[in-house]
Amino acid sequence: MDFGQFNLMGYRERGTPTHRIYDDAVAQVKAAERAGFAVSWFAEHHFSNYCVCPSPLMMVARLAGETSRIKLGSGVVIVPLYNPARLLAEIGMVDALTHGRLVLGVGSGYQPYEFERFDEDLADSTPKLLEFMQMLEQSVTQETFSHAGAHFRMPHTHIAPRTVHGMPPVWVAGDNPALHRMAAQKGYVVMVTPRHFTAELLAKARARVEDACRAEGQDPARLRFGALRHMCITDDRAEAAAFLEQVRYQIRLSQSLRHREQALDGGMLVEKPWPGEMSLEVMAEHMLVGSAEAVAGRMVAEIRAASLCHYLLQFQAGSSPLDLALRSIDRFAAEVRPRLERALGPLEGIGVVA
Repeated sequence: MDFGQFNLMGYRERGTPTHRIYDDAVAQVKAAERAGFAVSWFAEHHFSNYCVCPSPLMMVARLAGETSRIKLGSGVVIVPLYNPARLLAEIGMVDALTHGRLVLGVGSGYQPYEFERFDEDLADSTPKLLEFMQMLEQSVTQETFSHAGAHFRMPHTHIAPRTVHGMPPVWVAGDNPALHRMAAQKGYVVMVTPRHFTAELLAKARARVEDACRAEGQDPARLRFGALRHMCITDDRAEAAAFLEQVRYQIRLSQSLRHREQALDGGMLVEKPWPGEMSLEVMAEHMLVGSAEAVAGRMVAEIRAASLCHYLLQFQAGSSPLDLALRSIDRFAAEVRPRLERALGPLEGIGVVA
């Protein structure tokens, strides 16, 4: 078991300077490294205030020279939106810039709004990701390779920027059976989104991935499984309630984009409730928000229920303040992690990021 810090990099207040959003992410990554986190993750989304990071690999490159120990992860590269030749080269370059600290998170994408603006068909997204991963494995294990597939062709080619240790660690995002089967075949880590916000939902998600492992003849006990969760460590009830309201805002934007129900006011997505959304009271009961004791207790329940190997922890949502995120990062290391170790035993070496 280990822990990561996750950067979505969205905003809620019209006119928020983009450079300030990036600077806030950089500050959190540096704090996470000081606090002993294993990975910092960077999201990818396009064309709205939901996220202003169109290239997680560029953020990895930005942090390569400002950190020395923490691994830097794409959370995730939306593979079907890239030219495969360029993406292969950029993965090699970024891994070299980090001296082998890249953790490659990949996903097929889920927002029609993005795919339409890239002139891509969302229906082709999963097959394109599966095909690209074949190309990636060839490019890092062979000096030269060629490829002829259903979606991509590559003549005899050498990818000049080389990764440090061959294939980087690969993480796969989403609740997608085809990707789960690929992960089972290759031993990739599977990570799920904040929609799985209770121990019960996480356990059900893991069970679905274990079914894919069995279908591929793999031992489900060997599955490595991570969860993306919001986190705020505070003893102030008003501060916790305000953070949860920012989380709800973020989820509402995500759901509108997922279901092609987004509406824009200029460059800002319009916030609107979605069918079946949880109340703030239910969120307060289950999410990793509140005192160190309460958060640690919920994490212990989730780890036991879903055999988690990793958390991607998002400490800033909507317009929540940077200061609160930095305090939460420090308090997680000083107060929450020791409680987890008292409840679960030593965490090092148990399903850690490879």
